[in-house]
Amino acid sequence: MRPPNAVMKSAALELEQQVTITANKVPIVIEAAQGQDYKLEDLLAGMTDNNTHAEVVFGRSVGQEDL
Repeated sequence: MRPPNAVMKSAALELEQQVTITANKVPIVIEAAQGQDYKLEDLLAGMTDNNTHAEVVFGRSVGQEDL
């Protein structure tokens, strides 16, 4: 769906942005899609040796990272 530029600007939407469309008769409501809620336990459960990268070294500390 491609609404007119004036509508996109007024609704603060961007091209390729995911939206939610609710159509309970009139009016039809188009809103920016909300981000998905993630649980740390679920993300960690999906980790395997095949999708985990090696440690990355960024050099020595330059601030208070080593508190």
